[in-house]
Amino acid sequence: MGYRVAVVGATGAVGREMLQTLAERNFPADKVYALASSKSIGRELSYGEDDIVTVEALDQFDFSTADIALFSAGGDTSKAYAPKAGEAGCIVIDNSSAFRMDDDVPLIVPEVNPDAIEGTTVAKGGRNIIANPNCSTAQLVVALKPLHDAFGVRRVVVSTYQAVSGAGRPAMDELFNQTKGIFVNDAVKPELFTKQIAFNAIPHIDVFMDDGFTKEEWKMTAETKKIMDPSIDLVAHCVRIPVFVGHSEAVFIETDKPITDKSARTLLQDAPGVVVIDHRANEGYVTPHEAAGEDAVYISRIRSDPTVENGLVFWCVSDNLRKGAALNSVQIAELVIERGISGR
Repeated sequence: MGYRVAVVGATGAVGREMLQTLAERNFPADKVYALASSKSIGRELSYGEDDIVTVEALDQFDFSTADIALFSAGGDTSKAYAPKAGEAGCIVIDNSSAFRMDDDVPLIVPEVNPDAIEGTTVAKGGRNIIANPNCSTAQLVVALKPLHDAFGVRRVVVSTYQAVSGAGRPAMDELFNQTKGIFVNDAVKPELFTKQIAFNAIPHIDVFMDDGFTKEEWKMTAETKKIMDPSIDLVAHCVRIPVFVGHSEAVFIETDKPITDKSARTLLQDAPGVVVIDHRANEGYVTPHEAAGEDAVYISRIRSDPTVENGLVFWCVSDNLRKGAALNSVQIAELVIERGISGR
């Protein structure tokens, strides 16, 4: 049986990646709809190596003609259209933050909490909507899951170094234009970012909250608790850096049971979705450059933390457009099919 799949926000960076990922993974789609705002009607987008899909207007689309919809068009668009799609019997997989913390919407990373998908449908108390987590959270929980199962993770301290693509194509354009401008002595004028992003680091992602943390930092805490275990204490410091693609994280954990770097390395080497490249030598680790275009969550620089009891430190890198967004969404769609989930 083939499925009818709609990609909402298809002209954006993540939407394009969703189309590419569906094709690469041979998703069983008989029909793929590319949806965007009315100004993009008629635009042609690549689907795989040989096929083309033509953009249709989101506000004119009948979601009863689709079985699954992958949304990546921002929170406001998701709030306006995802419930309508769900009511039409379409299973929505939403990449925005609009529904992530709603009790009746599962927040899923397939390698971590696949069973949460059972609460998706209206018949099971859901809304036919599944939320995709924040990209920085997604790669983190893939790394934490096997460690938590074996040793009981009780506390996480994470510093992120996040690529500009996490803020969309305009952010990538801003980094490119600023970098080019600096080389020819043009004045740098921040537009999307609050400060110059080229050759800089900005410790500010999303809006500030009353306690001084940013919403991005809050998301990592709240989403990790929802996906994995509410008893895990997590504190994050999120930084935007001048890298186009690939989020990096320095992760410090404390566990209930004794943990060593050797035992953690052995466990992570067999974990789904994880690739360990950890050699204590020059080039023996992964950077965003190597992770770009790849599906895995890469773990490097694993070592014991001598300052706490049962502590571990590691470096975690992943392509945020893929595992953090497009790939995770498509993996959820594959899980929908595998579990026989239907909104009708």
